[in-house]
Amino acid sequence: MEVELRDLKDSGNNNNNNNHLLQSLDDGSSNPDRPLLKSDSSNSAAAAASSSVTAEELEDMEKKYAAYVRNDIYGTMGRGPLPVVEKLFLGLAFVTLLPLRIVLAFGTLFVYYVICRVCTLFMSPNREGDQQEDYAHLRGFRRHIIVHSGRFLSRLILFSFGFYWIPVRYRDNNLQSADKSGDENKNNDLAEQPKRPGAIISNHVSYLDILYHMSSSFPSFVAKRSVAKLPLVGIISKCLGCVFVRRESKSSDFKGVSGVVTERIKEASESEHAPLMMLFPEGTTTNGDFLLPFKTGAFWAKAPVLPVILRYPYQRFSPAWDSISGFRHVILLLCQFANYMEVTRLPVYYPSKEEKDDPNLYASNVRRLMADEGNLIMSDIGLAEKRIYHAALNGNNSLNRVSHQKAD
Repeated sequence: MEVELRDLKDSGNNNNNNNHLLQSLDDGSSNPDRPLLKSDSSNSAAAAASSSVTAEELEDMEKKYAAYVRNDIYGTMGRGPLPVVEKLFLGLAFVTLLPLRIVLAFGTLFVYYVICRVCTLFMSPNREGDQQEDYAHLRGFRRHIIVHSGRFLSRLILFSFGFYWIPVRYRDNNLQSADKSGDENKNNDLAEQPKRPGAIISNHVSYLDILYHMSSSFPSFVAKRSVAKLPLVGIISKCLGCVFVRRESKSSDFKGVSGVVTERIKEASESEHAPLMMLFPEGTTTNGDFLLPFKTGAFWAKAPVLPVILRYPYQRFSPAWDSISGFRHVILLLCQFANYMEVTRLPVYYPSKEEKDDPNLYASNVRRLMADEGNLIMSDIGLAEKRIYHAALNGNNSLNRVSHQKAD
């Protein structure tokens, strides 16, 4: 799952940049007909061979696109040569751990589906026009059951995947004050801010990020409208309060993902009953060592945000979803007896007046803080470069096509 969120405030005239979404369950690309790690079926063997890159060129690309390079023992795309002992471990886990974990995960998903179905029985969803429909604003015991069972079962799925213990580190609340010590109006600015954040801002390493945030905060995400119609997942996404996007919609009352997300963030910062928004402003996943430039969509609401940093230490297989297919990633992940995740939760970040007036400044300062506290390398590449790198790994003629798209 390539969990992506383009800049929510980009111009509406470009369909490639308008209302791009964060998918809680997606197909690896913003366009389902162009997967990141699969060759086009129309490519001939001759075309693929003629456009493949040499080993030297690939080495240069790995330096340039280091944020997407796998460094575990499974190698590039998870297809590197393995020691005999590792093959034996993998084979044993394939026939023991893998089926057990798959059954447990789907069983847990089904249980939560039943809980959501029962709790929303005879209840009408909250609707905004013909685009948004959710149960996130339910009150009383129904909402209590949905949230707390959702958090528990999300953590249970992570446990079944081998994340037995997830240490969480809380940073000092004086971090931001020290960072803004030169601002004369700092105290006045902070006094005017609501105490509750409107959104959680996280770096993006894997689809597992979503399960962690569900288990810790149970926030709302941005997802394709089609997700709401998926079996099992559809009702769960509505209970999460996902913001659904239908890019082809041209209705006059359509606010667009930007307007809906901004409203949700403002509402969450002002009311404790409204669910927080969960946004990954990088727009795509990395190998976990880098932090890409932030899109500004999460910062237009001028509300405080809660920065969260996720790291995935590993010894053999890296849980980062960077240059490996989704199917292979899931198989190798579930074949590891133990997987590791570390979380750093920073203090709520209250924007200054200058940051409120300039979302780019706001996004940049939050990114710099997260990079410093998480020991992450700041990179200036993005999704377009990721597609170029993936196309080069596949050795097909989509490399030239992606290069032209980046130039446009």
